[in-house]
Amino acid sequence: MPFPAHFRWGVATAAYQIEGATTEDGRGESVWDVFCRTPGRVRDGHTGEVACDHYHRWPEDLALMADLGVDAYRFSIAWPRIQPDGTGPANPRGLDFYDRLVDALLDRGITPFPTLFHWDLPQALEEEGGWLNRDTAHRLAEYAALVARRLADRVEHWITLNEPVVVTAYGYALGVYAPGRALLLDALPAGHHQLLGHGLAVTALRAEGARRVGLANHYSPVWAAAEDDEADRRAAEAFDVFMNRCYTEPVVRGRYPDLSVLGGPDPASYVRDGDLAAIGAPVDFLGVNYYNPTRVKAPAPGDPLPFELVPVEEHPVTGMGWPIVPDALLDLLRTLHRTCPGVPLYITENGCAFDDSVHDEERIDFLARHIDAVRAAVAEGVDVRGYFVWSLLDNFEWVEGYHARFGLVHVDYATQRRTPKDSYAWYRDHIARSRGAVTG
Repeated sequence: MPFPAHFRWGVATAAYQIEGATTEDGRGESVWDVFCRTPGRVRDGHTGEVACDHYHRWPEDLALMADLGVDAYRFSIAWPRIQPDGTGPANPRGLDFYDRLVDALLDRGITPFPTLFHWDLPQALEEEGGWLNRDTAHRLAEYAALVARRLADRVEHWITLNEPVVVTAYGYALGVYAPGRALLLDALPAGHHQLLGHGLAVTALRAEGARRVGLANHYSPVWAAAEDDEADRRAAEAFDVFMNRCYTEPVVRGRYPDLSVLGGPDPASYVRDGDLAAIGAPVDFLGVNYYNPTRVKAPAPGDPLPFELVPVEEHPVTGMGWPIVPDALLDLLRTLHRTCPGVPLYITENGCAFDDSVHDEERIDFLARHIDAVRAAVAEGVDVRGYFVWSLLDNFEWVEGYHARFGLVHVDYATQRRTPKDSYAWYRDHIARSRGAVTG
């Protein structure tokens, strides 16, 4: 079955992963700048100081997108470029960069989908408590208003947050991502404050003329290690609440799921009157970032978490060791269609890393199978409106540094030479074929 005519085909990136130029034109420090300088945090001591040098080479990268034939580009705006200390007036040179980028995208017929926060919190805000400080939610709304005031006359689609669960879990609970705090379940207020920031940012964006606003969540379908084991099923329920439901139900239903299954701090200690009304400000879409399902079992006695992750061994894996299960994406889209009625969906990230150069048949197979899963969901009536490959370019992959390559385009980091991979040609042909056989 063809995809509908309005379906968007795109690629996605994030500022800290591609831009580089971390000290230019008034940009302030982010938590990732500090984290990368801390010995032992990032593989081989890699940093995002240069990354793909997109800050200087963006015309070349837009030419690659135009040749690819995408009609949408999801990128992120670096908060420290706009507000070097996370508060106060906008840095005009930071806004100028994204102003030029947006105009150039539109000139090429590519719709911009900017994300306001893709993990690069200004370090100055982290020093005031970061996402554990509810004031950071208000700072996000202030920043959103500054950006929209400059760009909302041309940017129609806005994403407030990228994967708040990852910031909460990896950044504040486990400490393996920036800012590197290891608070376990005491990190839950960081998730709530991100959602509060989302809700306040939605209101701020709309006040500045933004037309369509959503957020991008990381979703992982959850499987119990033993379906007939009650303790494993309870562990799967707890992980589903932690990973998926915590970041969707407050947005689309105005309430949290039962958080008692997590055993963390009493929500009354951080959820204030009016918070859920703010978080539940209507959204125009949900972004779905999908990579793999997760299997969990009951934790050992004394474990501080109510679940324990176990390997998914019956499926092939990517170079990151992530199981490849396209059917789980189909199941996820069915679930979101059922639990978020009337909310359009975009696949805002889907992709894979393999140990490849430019010949990447495994990536082609991965993308083809996952796009087929999206196609099946659309055929069933799920309102999916677009698909963004992660990522356009090989880039700085967080704690993996430059070792994990997710791009459709190979980047030689020594020379910054871009070389389209076989998957780039496949995706270009797929987009062309899709446009040649669409429904109304």
